[in-house]
Amino acid sequence: MTVLRPRSAPVRPAPTASSSLTPSQRLLGRDWRLAAAFIGPTLLLVTGLILFPIVSSIFTSATERHGAETVFVGLDNYTALVDDAVFHKGVLNSFVFTAYAEIFKVTLGLIAALMLHHVRRGRAIIAGVILLPWVVPTVVTAFTWRSLFDPIFGSVNVLLTSSGIGPALATIGLVDRWPAEWLSDPALAMPAVVLVNVWKGVPFFTVTFLAGLKAIDSGLHEAAMVDGASPWQRFVHVTLPGLRHIMIVTVLLSSIWTFNNFDLIWLMTQGGPGDATAPYVMVAYSKAIQQLQVGAGAAVTLVMLPIVGVLVVILVRMMRRNDLPGAGDVGRERLTPAQRRALPWVVVVASVLVLVWASPHIVWKAALVLGVFVVLAAAVGRVVSALTARGNQLAARLVSGVGSGIALAGLLGFVLAPLYWMTVTAFKSDAQIVARTDDLWPIPWSTEQFTNLFTGRAFGTWYVNTLLVSVASTAIALICAALASYALARLKFRGSESFTVTILLTYVMPGALLFIPLYQMMSGIGLNDSLWSLVLAYPTFTLPFATWLLVGYFRSIPADLEEAALVDGCTRFGAFVRIVLPLARPGLLAVALFTLTNAWNEFLFAFVFITKDDYKTLPVGMQSMIFGDVVPQGQLAAASLLISVPVVVMYGFGQRFLTEGLTAGAVKG
Repeated sequence: MTVLRPRSAPVRPAPTASSSLTPSQRLLGRDWRLAAAFIGPTLLLVTGLILFPIVSSIFTSATERHGAETVFVGLDNYTALVDDAVFHKGVLNSFVFTAYAEIFKVTLGLIAALMLHHVRRGRAIIAGVILLPWVVPTVVTAFTWRSLFDPIFGSVNVLLTSSGIGPALATIGLVDRWPAEWLSDPALAMPAVVLVNVWKGVPFFTVTFLAGLKAIDSGLHEAAMVDGASPWQRFVHVTLPGLRHIMIVTVLLSSIWTFNNFDLIWLMTQGGPGDATAPYVMVAYSKAIQQLQVGAGAAVTLVMLPIVGVLVVILVRMMRRNDLPGAGDVGRERLTPAQRRALPWVVVVASVLVLVWASPHIVWKAALVLGVFVVLAAAVGRVVSALTARGNQLAARLVSGVGSGIALAGLLGFVLAPLYWMTVTAFKSDAQIVARTDDLWPIPWSTEQFTNLFTGRAFGTWYVNTLLVSVASTAIALICAALASYALARLKFRGSESFTVTILLTYVMPGALLFIPLYQMMSGIGLNDSLWSLVLAYPTFTLPFATWLLVGYFRSIPADLEEAALVDGCTRFGAFVRIVLPLARPGLLAVALFTLTNAWNEFLFAFVFITKDDYKTLPVGMQSMIFGDVVPQGQLAAASLLISVPVVVMYGFGQRFLTEGLTAGAVKG
């Protein structure tokens, strides 16, 4: 029997994806229409509030105000800076402030992270406590330390005198005389503000380095131990290389922030005494806002752009290294092993030589103080290593535990003492503060400062203003960032890489470059002395960060879940809303927490844009409570406590989401 079988149709090659694309999709990318809708709001804000103001500032720097007229002067504002001694001093102050602060933050942060890494119980609680100085608003930090440094009402001189440390400091030459006038002595003002910046920044370095230590493969340490490596050798050859990337990124990011610092120095010294602590940003503020020479002020900020730009470019390359295959080796192949080993020492030697030239009266004092910490840490490590080599494990653990305990107690004391001082001062009466009675424990506790704070002052209005601006700017940043970051993480369109780089550039771009052109923009559209000016301006520093972090978080979510939803008939936007956003809740909460906190703490824009009491925010309002030499210590302490409590509570409840969000976003972004 003959069986007739149907002839099978000839097999045709499956159509390629590109054959189903329209000409516009082939040119602009498969998802360009949806990407345009998702990225549009962020692109509009970044262009209108960051890129356009910077370009506008370039044109402004070529003008000069003559009476009521503004005339074009070309490069005159820049050439005038060549002989401007105030500008030279400002640049030098910014460099000195940044260099010393970063050196101490890296060293102390690394020591603290190594101690916490070996803590078995309560590490999360201790890390949360150590993070408090970084969490509390800068205005609180400034006024608390300003109160502590006060030669009459402060406790620093009293405690150092009682313990005998103060006279000893004068004996060895660390201070010229005792009691010290920390903020009014030109020789001590810069070290004092550096100390405060270190106090506020060490927690960030500690927590970041601690996360890096957790990411190092424990098998590397175990293999080194099997090979007979000492603790110091394991630290040099395993720990430091494992932390290399995160240390570079953290130092560069912190250096950009510190170099462009304005609020901390202004609130503590206003650049004084004389111009001993005035950074270049303060010089720009003085010229543009106080002297109404906007062109000259813009020139001051732009002439520093190459320095900041170099740091930004290096930082962006480091932050994007994980996104590009093989990028981790970019640049390393250009150097021989000997050159790579020598490069860090070359940078260290060059930095030390510059510091010796720029601040000869500070460098040896800083080296002495830093050397004490390093020698003590190295001595404990050496003793532990020697005991371990002799097989005396019990003694090694005992020495290590005692040494770490003492160091950890000292770190916690350094972190918590200013916050404790702020709290107890807020509950003292004016009579107790003036009489210096019951310094460390008010007897009786009084609510007089809180009553006075809300009587005859606009503190309640400042609180409401800060809440409204923070919530509104956070909502704008969160919505725009979620849409844009999803497009960058998932959609295919031309220009996505360029837009990602632009986001990173704007993320690390300091506000010092923006406050002058934004001030002009707000004045031009009539929004000065309006809360809307702050709502529009705050996304300049919240939106880029939120977008960058969420890009990394969205990339960490498996794409298979969205593809399954698309197969079931869900649209791309529906998959984004129903699948991605619920899974990205930790990242969204982390972003919301960060943006809300940054908006709550912001000082520079609010200080420049707002002059009327009815529209001031808490940081600016608290600064206006000081009249000349009259400083209401108690009311400032009460205000500091009230402004800090919401932030601390938010971080306390959101710590788990913050850690998860930052880990997924910052590492993968």
